[in-house]
Parts: sequence; structure tokens; C-alpha cells
Amino acid sequence: MTPKDVLKLAQENGAVMANFKFIDFPGVWQHFSVPIEELKEETFEEGAGFDGSSIRGWQAIHASDMLIIPDPETAMIDPFRQYPTISLICNIVDPITKEPYSRDPRFIAQKSEQYLKSLGIGDTAYFGPEAEFFILDDVRFDQNAQSGYYFIDSAEAIWNSGKEENPNLGYKPRHKEGYFPVPPTDTYEDMRTEMVTIMQKCGIYVEAQHHEVATAGQGEIDMRYSPLVKMADNLMLFKYIVKNVARVHGKTVTFMPKPVFGDNGSGMHTHQSIWKNGKPVFAGNGYAGLSEQALYYIGGILKHAKSLAAFTNPTTNSYKRLVPGFEAPVNLAYSARNRSAAIRIPTYSASPKAKRVEVRFPDPSCNPYLAFAAMLMAGLDGIENKLDPGEALDKDLYDLPPEELLQVPQIVGSLEEALDSLQADHEYLKKGDVFTEDAIDKWIEYKRTAEVDALRLRPHPYEFFMYFDI
Repeated sequence: MTPKDVLKLAQENGAVMANFKFIDFPGVWQHFSVPIEELKEETFEEGAGFDGSSIRGWQAIHASDMLIIPDPETAMIDPFRQYPTISLICNIVDPITKEPYSRDPRFIAQKSEQYLKSLGIGDTAYFGPEAEFFILDDVRFDQNAQSGYYFIDSAEAIWNSGKEENPNLGYKPRHKEGYFPVPPTDTYEDMRTEMVTIMQKCGIYVEAQHHEVATAGQGEIDMRYSPLVKMADNLMLFKYIVKNVARVHGKTVTFMPKPVFGDNGSGMHTHQSIWKNGKPVFAGNGYAGLSEQALYYIGGILKHAKSLAAFTNPTTNSYKRLVPGFEAPVNLAYSARNRSAAIRIPTYSASPKAKRVEVRFPDPSCNPYLAFAAMLMAGLDGIENKLDPGEALDKDLYDLPPEELLQVPQIVGSLEEALDSLQADHEYLKKGDVFTEDAIDKWIEYKRTAEVDALRLRPHPYEFFMYFDI
């Protein structure tokens, strides 16, 4: 789509506003709107200004001016706005140099795609994330000097089986039994279908939707794989649609990895493959039908998994899900069918086109541009350096004797450990100037001060239960 096509689309739909969306450093869409008359062909070259100092992890106050450059390929009519609005995803540039901004996550993702092509290994990296989420009825939380709490609720949750709902009709999925009974136990079939239909109208190819394992409205909608940057764009649009459809129904959605104690958290298993000249690079005669390059790619992911976690599992809450012994994919091994391994090779189809690797430890709290780019760079490092992933582990990891399990490395257990690992292991990310030292340093600094330290300084409500009487 060209800038002229965008203006035509706006005119045909009677758009009165143009909405510019861009991703902040942690991974949340930001936006501002201008009257449609302000959207001109030259806007796609000259951009529009905004204050970058107000965006988390970006400019200092003395160098706050930034420009957004709309990407015409992302144009669509926003399905939720009362007044017809054309939506555009934007890149960020410096207003003085006109150079792309080094901390713009979308630019980092674009550079990772360029780096892949420069190596000659392939021309397209396909990503297919499976983002899980909870649909809730109520959420309250607060933390101050003298109190701290959270409260979540869902009419579908098993803890409401005894609630006076006048009438309570039952059919509430028990813990770990939400995968996946038919309605009326699954009360969100129609809402998820509404989410899917809107996604389809917005250009997202959806393969399936279903309830997930946990009680309290956990769900999943699966998108068909797309090239890396396009999929990161789609995942942000996916979140936007899911949250806004829920809002229309008086519900709320969270992609927080572990909002419910005692039940499954929300992961984001991420399928990955590389193609060249229309042919799958990962198909071959090796283990599970994989090529040598695919196995080296796995070797790169496994080698750098602990530092990757700083981007793929970037919240303190992420590690409430990644706990050894609770079915979480914490073991740094690979297998064709073993879902307890950090990397799985799906065996649904024998077709060479279906050959891919599924990295199972990421979660949907991540910034997809940074997470996808980092995983690609780790995998490419594996291919470049021919990193042997070792033997596949097809045993049930949870039934291994303790002495044998000790031989299987595990992913880090906290965000602080992940950031330490990133500090020590990030040269592979800097190849091709994909991640700059400045971007990596700022990520580590922001996460340490705004999240790790912020949580470390506050007493936890459960500490009162454990320690008040000592």
C-alpha cells in the first residue's frame, strides 16, 4: 500500500482522524491522533513530532523531540473508534539527523531481518506466537506505605462455585481442567469468536481459538505465522483487539504471565522457521526431519537462553510461571514431542514446509519486536558458529531421577538473573548493529530500576502471613 492508497482508504471510509501507533520500550502501544486533513503524502516522509521524553526508556528531557514516520503497509480502519479513524503503525526517527532511533523496538526488529538476509542463510524468518491471556470480570490492586493487595475475579472461576449468584449455574472449570470443555463450561466461546472475526477484518489470519488450561477465563487464539516484523505488528494488533472486545462486554483482559495462584500461567510458545527462495531451510534428514541448520539454530537458542529471557520473559511476574517442577518449560533441552522441554519440534505434519522449532519459554508480557529479534539473533549465532545442541531429550523430564535431571541445564529463575545473564552475554545481539550497546544498556538499566528494585523494596502481602509473628 502506498501513501496515496492510504489517503484513498481514509476517504472511502469517511475517516475524520488519523491515529499514529508506536511501540514503547517495554512493549506497550502508544498513540496520538490528528485530524485527517493533517495526514498528507509528505507525512510518510517528513513525519509528525511528539515528546519522546514521556515514553518509558527513551529520550532525556533535554533531547525530547522525536518524529514518527507512518508505515503505509500497516494502514487500516480502527474497528473500535466511534468516529471513523485510520490507524497506522509508525517507526521513530531523530528529528535532527533523520536517522532511525536506536531504541525503537520496531527498528531493531527490522534490522534483524536485514541481518538474516546479509548472511545468505535465508531471506525470511517466520514467527508464529501462541499468546495466552485471561478474561476477567474484576481487578483491583494497590500498594502504598501501609498496605498492599491485589484482587481478581471471574464469574467462570472455580473459586466462585459456592457464591450466591442468584442463581449460580455451576459449570465452572476446575483448576487445570479448562483445556477444553464445551459450553456452558466454556463461557467465552462467542467472545473469542468475536475477537477472531475482528482480527480477520483487520487482516490477521487466524487458525484456531479455544479455552486454555486454567480456570477464570484463560484463552488462546492462534495466528498463522508471518515474517518477523509483520508478526510483531500483528501481535500488538492482536492484543489491542482482544482487550477492546473484552472491554465492550464489560470484561478486562490481562496478558500478565501469572495472575492466578495455583493454576497455569499464560505462556507464548513461539514457532520459528527460516526460508530461502520460497523453500524451508529447516527441513532435512536429521532428528525429527530437521536440517543441520535447524539443529544449529536450536543450539544457538539453548546457548543464549538465559540472556534471551531478559527479552522473552521480561517481567518479575514471568518467573512466577517459570518454576521448576510445575510443568513449565524451564529445562534447556529439545525434543520432538516432549512438551516439558524448552524447545519442541512439532510433529503434526510430515510436510517439509511445516518444519519449525517451537521455543516454549517466552510469555506474552514481552515486547514482541525485541523478543523475536533476540531469538532470531541467537538462532543465527548458532548457525554461524555451528553450535551443536547435543542429543534430544525424549524422556519425560519430570520423571527423570534427580541425578540425571541435574545434568539438564535450566533457564534463569528471576528477572534479575536474566538481566545479569544479558549483561554477560549479548555480543550475539550486536552483530549487524541489530541491538546497539546503548539499547541493551538502557534495557538493563530500566528493568533493574523500574521493576526489579521497585519490587524488591516493597513488602509482599504473603510475608505478613509467614513472618508477622516471629
